[in-house]
Amino acid sequence: MRTGILATAMLIVGSLALPVYGQVGQDLKNAGKDTKDAAKTGAKKTAKGTKKAAKKTGHAVKKGTHKTADKVADKTDDNSKK
Repeated sequence: MRTGILATAMLIVGSLALPVYGQVGQDLKNAGKDTKDAAKTGAKKTAKGTKKAAKKTGHAVKKGTHKTADKVADKTDDNSKK
């Protein structure tokens, strides 16, 4: 009698566990997809920020170079007063 009850209980528990495993698998799939999407978004934003920073740095270097060249040109100009 006890083995019959035990077998029935194991069948019931086993049949309830199968859908749980399916849900866990789906949750893991979703978590993996979310992680992949987050990595892609992060990479795109990093690339955009890097390009923006490089462009601004280039403009600043160009501006500084012109400013320095103008100062040097003023000091080396033959018509400047000494």
